[in-house]
Amino acid sequence: MSLTRSISSVFTIAEMEARKIRHDSTELWMRSVQPALWLLIFGEVLNSVKVLAPAGYSYIQYIAPGVLAQSVLFVAIFYGITIVWERDVGLLTKLLSTPSPRSSIVVGKAMASAVRGVFQAAVIFVLSLLLGIQLRLDLPDVLGVFGIVVMLSICFSSFSMVLASFLKTRDRMMGIGQVLTMPLFFASSAIYPISLMPTWLKYIAYVNPLSYVVDALRSLLLTGDYSSVPLDMAALLVATVFFASLASVVVKRLVQ
Repeated sequence: MSLTRSISSVFTIAEMEARKIRHDSTELWMRSVQPALWLLIFGEVLNSVKVLAPAGYSYIQYIAPGVLAQSVLFVAIFYGITIVWERDVGLLTKLLSTPSPRSSIVVGKAMASAVRGVFQAAVIFVLSLLLGIQLRLDLPDVLGVFGIVVMLSICFSSFSMVLASFLKTRDRMMGIGQVLTMPLFFASSAIYPISLMPTWLKYIAYVNPLSYVVDALRSLLLTGDYSSVPLDMAALLVATVFFASLASVVVKRLVQ
């Protein structure tokens, strides 16, 4: 019964959060501008630089999965600002006082972030098609991409909730979000191969969950080589469980 109640709480909270998106989707459209510029400007300008992409692929093909991951990351990493706002207006205190386990509250809110992530991924898919970028669009591959997007959103929105529990103000969250997003993005394989990185940066890339996300997305959307996907998914799952568990423990700090 406890497990049933926990699952019910997760979907109830996620549905409440998704309803907010339906009423005001302006933020989602605004968040789509930056990844669109990466494809339209950065990708097109460097499309002739052959060394940055594997043989047989254009550079804009190579970075499309990375830009997709980036767009989801940017939405998820700032999700903690919403949690701080809910604390400020008293909603979070009421929610934490309900019988719902804190883990259900964290996962439910992370699932709502995943709705935003799926929207961002859909925008990148449409933009890629409009630009004529050749991607693998078999149904199993596309479903796999959206599954990875959901996990990525849960992972980094949970991480954002951990940060919010310690920083406790929207200004601090905005500042730390901007500080973290670009290093996470550049210290991954999103826009260039890890093999081109200096040694010290390679070590960071290997522990960066975004690197494994991008690798899995490239396997599904470009190469069709699934040999590394189990490792990529395992790494993402470990990071997701770790951050979600940690957020469930520390989120109470926000109302203390």
